[in-house]
Amino acid sequence: MSATSAEALVDYDDAVARYQPVLGLEVHVELNTASKMFCGCSTTFGAEPNTQVCPTCLGLPGSLPVVNHDAVESAIRMGLALNCDIAPWGRFARKNYFYPDMPKDYQISQYDEPLCVDGWLDVTVPGIDGAESTVVRVGIERVHMEEDTGKLTHAGGATGRIHGADYSLVDYNRAGVPLIEIVTKPVTGTGALAPEVAKAYVTELRELMRALGVSDVRMEQGSLRCDANVSIAPADAVEWGTRTETKNVNSLRSVERAVRYEIRRQAGVLDAGGTITQETRHFHEDDGTTTPGRSKETAEDYRYFPDPDLVPVAPALDYVERLRTTMPESPAVRRERLRAEWGLSEFDMASVINAGALDLVVATIAEGADHAGARKWWLGELAREANERGVGLADLPVTPADVAAVESMVGAGRLNDKLARQVFAGLLAGEGSPEEIIAARGLEVVSDEGVLVAAVDDVIAANPDVAQKIRDGKVAAAGALIGQVMKATKGKADAGRVRELILERLEA
Repeated sequence: MSATSAEALVDYDDAVARYQPVLGLEVHVELNTASKMFCGCSTTFGAEPNTQVCPTCLGLPGSLPVVNHDAVESAIRMGLALNCDIAPWGRFARKNYFYPDMPKDYQISQYDEPLCVDGWLDVTVPGIDGAESTVVRVGIERVHMEEDTGKLTHAGGATGRIHGADYSLVDYNRAGVPLIEIVTKPVTGTGALAPEVAKAYVTELRELMRALGVSDVRMEQGSLRCDANVSIAPADAVEWGTRTETKNVNSLRSVERAVRYEIRRQAGVLDAGGTITQETRHFHEDDGTTTPGRSKETAEDYRYFPDPDLVPVAPALDYVERLRTTMPESPAVRRERLRAEWGLSEFDMASVINAGALDLVVATIAEGADHAGARKWWLGELAREANERGVGLADLPVTPADVAAVESMVGAGRLNDKLARQVFAGLLAGEGSPEEIIAARGLEVVSDEGVLVAAVDDVIAANPDVAQKIRDGKVAAAGALIGQVMKATKGKADAGRVRELILERLEA
């Protein structure tokens, strides 16, 4: 257990009944530009350590930074998507701190003159147990550009953190990769929904950036990271409480868990007569707890001053307006449009979204399937397999074209659902295309009328008592005979046609 023994947790429902939480979310997003923010080094993920570096991103004497145009454009597009005002003037500053992952001993960022300010994003929190969903407007304080730091690996300890490690390794490939940081205004009035609002906000941001194409937003690779600020105060208090900042939370579920834990922990501290320390905290994936990091610095501690090597960024109004015309349909508008086109309830649409299947269903429809068939397979057979493997649907070795092909075969009577599931098993096992799997496994539905008639006659002859019930008008009894015919044909018969033949032969 990583929580300290002195920290007593309050029941969550009790905590939010007596204390009002306030959230502040800072989301760091690595942009998917080909080169770094201030130099020409590659940003390709997964390269050998310290192979994508140069004098500029290492901060060597005499090197000079040059602003990446594509990164600026991506930041402006993100600001437009978040309904921000785009400032006519923005300037880079040096944020001074001394840590091994920042080779210059300062980070180039934007401080008091960011390009994108005063925006908002509406997020939908799904209802529980059939309740209607809740829409919360999250205010955006700023969207600013900066460069990422390097990556430290602490080896030899039990926790993977610097305390207790035998030694540390540093990889500067990530140092200088373009980042945008999206900072919310204080999010108040969420009450018991605070953890769900935090998760919904980061989820919507991820979808928005994916739609804009500015980042791959792979949280597991660190290209999207969330710092969750949480404070609580008595429900009738006039002032907000002291905040903590849980750093670098890297999954949607963990954002929710971290906020929930901090509310419970802070309530326990206040109930015991203690005070909340303004500090950073580490989130522990294994048990959902947070532990202290370091005392939180203020802006004065970083000694910001304008970077003397970089000229201000001043996007022209007509340039910003041209970018506005390139903005894609927002994820929220797209979801509502698709929901209406498909005739789904909010609950059914939420099931598609929560499974991570929306884009896959859309792509499957584009390959010729209808939405019902596409949803059936992605949310059924394939979702179960993804859960068992612990991966996302998009990571399965099955494509939208595969799903559309199988669904088409079912519609044409070549496959029934049982045989279709065997085709998917073959696809998941890497046995080839649907056609190749059908041929290799001999899965196609028996369509030879003579073979079906013979199988039906054999089953009728073997079950005279059931046959007589059907002749007497008990048509429901045909189900028993259908099952035997399906067994005799190894599931390859068309159950509907088998039923028709049984009733024809028995003249029921």
